[in-house]
Amino acid sequence: MFFESALQGKNTFWRYLIIFVIIFIATNTIGALPLISVIVVKSLNNPEILDSTSGNLMNLATYGIDPNVGLILMIFPFIIGLLTLYLLMKPLHRRKFITLFNGGGRIRWKKFFIAALVWLILMGIYLYISITYDLGNFTINNLSGSLVWLIIIAILLIPFQTTFEELLFRGYLMQGAGAWFRNKWLPLIITSLLFGLMHSFNPEIKEFGFWVMIPQYVTFGLVFGLITIFDNGIEIAMGAHAANNVFLSVFVTQKSSALQTPALFEQQQVYPWTDFLSLVILSVIFIALMGILNRWCLTGIFKINYDS
Repeated sequence: MFFESALQGKNTFWRYLIIFVIIFIATNTIGALPLISVIVVKSLNNPEILDSTSGNLMNLATYGIDPNVGLILMIFPFIIGLLTLYLLMKPLHRRKFITLFNGGGRIRWKKFFIAALVWLILMGIYLYISITYDLGNFTINNLSGSLVWLIIIAILLIPFQTTFEELLFRGYLMQGAGAWFRNKWLPLIITSLLFGLMHSFNPEIKEFGFWVMIPQYVTFGLVFGLITIFDNGIEIAMGAHAANNVFLSVFVTQKSSALQTPALFEQQQVYPWTDFLSLVILSVIFIALMGILNRWCLTGIFKINYDS
């Protein structure tokens, strides 16, 4: 069982604190070093670059960095974070890394790919409707060969970023909080809030405001957390999260986006509250479809058996 698997190991608070500190240090030193090095070199060669970033320091094109190379550099810290969590899990918690996925002995990849496909279809329908009813707000941004490379890079690397986030929040921290509080509601709320706050430094926050964008990130956390509870594992959340980020990276970008990619379309004007409402509708549809496809039985779903 997903939550109960935390009882197989050690769950004292200091163990979680140590792993979080080490992951933070590793991602912001080893993980960030390639990106920082490239930015520093570019800036030293042309100091005027910093004046042209328009407030979004992560718009790597302003440094003269190829957007596809920039995407690789930005995902690298997440790969380091994932590797760090993998290496520290057994020494500190005395249980296998794979138990973070569903408490079992294998990853349910079929659930991952089905969830990714369903979310991609829903996002495709939403983008089609958006373009149809607001055609002037979308322009063709890229039809060159770099789009092919973007697709390859996004499919191969973005799942590392999203898997790390799902393992850290919906796997590692949610299981730990479940062991501490002996229920599922508090872990769901806590991890969703932390997931939202993790995005506080995204350029969208500066562009549209903290209280405008944070509800979107927290809602994503709640949706992925609920799915994890309903399905007794994180594979569906992993698939949907990966599909969402791959889709946005490949198909639509906008000037304040955290991931500046040579996407197919560029959205000129963003309407955050419309996007928020759309997110809620898509999430409800997605959860319903996953419930049907996976035959979820939600009776007593929020109870945890910690008697063993």
